[in-house]
Amino acid sequence: MNIVLSNTSGKPIYQQLFEQISAQIIKGELERDYCLPPIRTVAKELRISVIPVKKAWEDLEREGFIYTMAGKGCFVAPLLPVQLGTMRDELAIDKLKKDIAFYKGLGLSLPELLDLIQRYYDA
Repeated sequence: MNIVLSNTSGKPIYQQLFEQISAQIIKGELERDYCLPPIRTVAKELRISVIPVKKAWEDLEREGFIYTMAGKGCFVAPLLPVQLGTMRDELAIDKLKKDIAFYKGLGLSLPELLDLIQRYYDA
């Protein structure tokens, strides 16, 4: 499990954790039934409070990415490839909805936005 946090991103720490871990699960980097490190261990290694780690783990569980076994820890949920694809699409759509409103506010047309995406996607 690889986590890189940014204090300058404008995103809350728990959201950064959620996005990175869910992406690693979707891409298959964290396999089914992989045991996530304990919340306190993650907080200590990242030098952050336990609170955002706990919130990220709760969000991951609520969204179906992980499950908890009392006394044993949190594990990556056994998801089928089709489920992972659906989860990936839902996360991408949620993000796009928020970002599109911003780009419309800048006055970007769809062709201009697609051109920007194409230029920077390949970079």
